[in-house]
Amino acid sequence: MKHTLTLLAALLCCTLQSRAIDNNTVEVVYSGTTATVTVADNIASYVTVSSGTAADVIVKQTNTDLVDNDEITYILSGSSADGSFKLSGSYKCTVSLAGLTLTNADGPALNILNGKRVKVSAKKDTENTISGYGTSTYNGAIYCKGHIELQGNGVLNVSSDGYHAIKAKEYCQVKNLTLNITAAAKDGINCQEYFWMKSGTVTMTNIGSDGIDVSMDGTTAVAATDAEHEDENTGNFYQDGGTLTIALAASNTTGSHIQATGTVTHSAGTFNGETFDSAVRGIEVDGNTPAAIYDLSGRRRQAGDMQRGLYIIKGNKTTKTIVK
Repeated sequence: MKHTLTLLAALLCCTLQSRAIDNNTVEVVYSGTTATVTVADNIASYVTVSSGTAADVIVKQTNTDLVDNDEITYILSGSSADGSFKLSGSYKCTVSLAGLTLTNADGPALNILNGKRVKVSAKKDTENTISGYGTSTYNGAIYCKGHIELQGNGVLNVSSDGYHAIKAKEYCQVKNLTLNITAAAKDGINCQEYFWMKSGTVTMTNIGSDGIDVSMDGTTAVAATDAEHEDENTGNFYQDGGTLTIALAASNTTGSHIQATGTVTHSAGTFNGETFDSAVRGIEVDGNTPAAIYDLSGRRRQAGDMQRGLYIIKGNKTTKTIVK
């Protein structure tokens, strides 16, 4: 039996329907102030769909990680100037962007509250634009409670009029994706645990605070990491490839291109048009005098005699690696 339920658009601005789609998928198509949601029959008992005002789609996922040996994929497309997608659950999933233009002036456009790994993937040959206004609780145009993997062979444009463009409460990875962060009131990407750029192109402009900020939020960072970058207690930044370009807003005189509680490690790729080791870098201490400054050879340095390079700043309670 097909799963069919129609919600009154005048009340919920969302229609839930059934048609032939792949197993383990939920399709959301935005159209102005409404959205149409289609749920595959094999997962209908695990997915609850409701709606707020305008085209605000709210989905709750109540299954285990796998259904019929696969995780649920949410495919978003269409356009709305006053809509959002909110997903809650405790499970891994993929949010596939398939030609989506979505704006939310009151909060995140994508608000993903799943507490585990979430893939946000831009489908090949599609361009997707996400604009939001983060809140103090969900502080990003794209907000993810768990760890987020940004990927795909398409294009993703993100801007935020409040707080960060992309916020992940755990780690953040980038692979293959062309990611353009065109404006952020605060950080371009703000995450915890670690940031890892594997490949792709990330371009940030008009950033109001830091380009990429990897903060442990009071948790002591662990110095050692394993070979697979799986240590989630480091606050480290990794770049293994790709092209990373960060431009701060003209009015932003205190932000850093990269700020990390742990260390900054580069093995390939380019940063701001140069290989990482030849990039012009400086030091930023957030207006506070550091307890100690060391270069990567372990030699103690004074603020007045530092030249180009990467430095470890040891404060009273934290250690930060900052790239200007």
